Amino acid sequence: MTQEIDNDIIDSPREQEIPIIQPPVLFKETQAVIRQLSSMLDGKFIAYWNSPGGNVCGNDTVAIYEMLEKIGNQDRVYLFLKSMGGDGKSSLRIVNLLRRYVKEIIALVPLQCASAATMIALGANEIQMGPMAYLSPVDTSLVHDLSPLDRDNMRVSISLDELKRVIRLWQGQKSNDNTNPYESLFTYVHPLVIGAVDRADSLSVMLCREILSYHIKEQEKCENISNILNSKYPAHSYPILMDEARRIGLNATEIDPKVHEKLLELNEIYSEMGQRAITDFSDIKYHDNEILNIIETNDQQLYYQVDKDWYYRVEERRWIYLNDASCWRKVEMHRGKMRKSRVHLS
Repeated sequence: MTQEIDNDIIDSPREQEIPIIQPPVLFKETQAVIRQLSSMLDGKFIAYWNSPGGNVCGNDTVAIYEMLEKIGNQDRVYLFLKSMGGDGKSSLRIVNLLRRYVKEIIALVPLQCASAATMIALGANEIQMGPMAYLSPVDTSLVHDLSPLDRDNMRVSISLDELKRVIRLWQGQKSNDNTNPYESLFTYVHPLVIGAVDRADSLSVMLCREILSYHIKEQEKCENISNILNSKYPAHSYPILMDEARRIGLNATEIDPKVHEKLLELNEIYSEMGQRAITDFSDIKYHDNEILNIIETNDQQLYYQVDKDWYYRVEERRWIYLNDASCWRKVEMHRGKMRKSRVHLS
């Protein structure tokens, strides 16, 4: 069986004839919009954009560091945020890094800025939001090595809020029953997973509190906002709009319409760069070349591009990847000329 799998992985003559789809890198187009935005703003502009397949992660911190080293210390930075979330610990690292170089951060949020991206926005002195913008709760869920498997044999994400709701429903319906609800729950969710999720929930509150403390000195206010974002809302995807953001204590304001228009234009270009770039070789093998994350300022763009093969192991009912050459890439203007290079970050 192993020999058959290995033969399937080897490139066939047909695969060698199929050109690998490459997403466009539209540096000139994005730079033109960024120059226009810079003329409207009284501070440095930085874009931090994730595609639907991208997320806030640790490597982004190193990429942002390289960019901040280039632009140096700044009195004010306007940070364009668009992301569905990711790793909250990376959010704290990103905010800490920005605060070492920047005195005042203004977050520009024209669209979704959810979960871990909301945490980054918490580190801004002001959050400027457009009519389609939203933040989200930051209650934690995680994928553990002992999490249950889904129908594709992949580990599923477990949320503490969901576990608590199951317990409350059990206790409400079994009011005259002395049975322990955890005994039945442990059949589906390993006890170590429940413990890990509970610990992650405490971590999420702590991360929010630490991030807010960079610009809010009232400890009670930081604590209150952190607790609201972690436990008030009934769904992790609940959209926190501008008025709601104000009610919970955030400095949320309306974005300038002209700036908003340019941000949407920039997002459209980034969306073209971050389009799906899948090359199908067979029913069980394809190559992924998608651009996931983009960080950009004047004269420099960093983007993370996937570059790997995916193969479906039929007997295990799961996808594995091979030949992973994914990495950060950089485009910059050097002496009036555009220069491309790979950036090796770890």
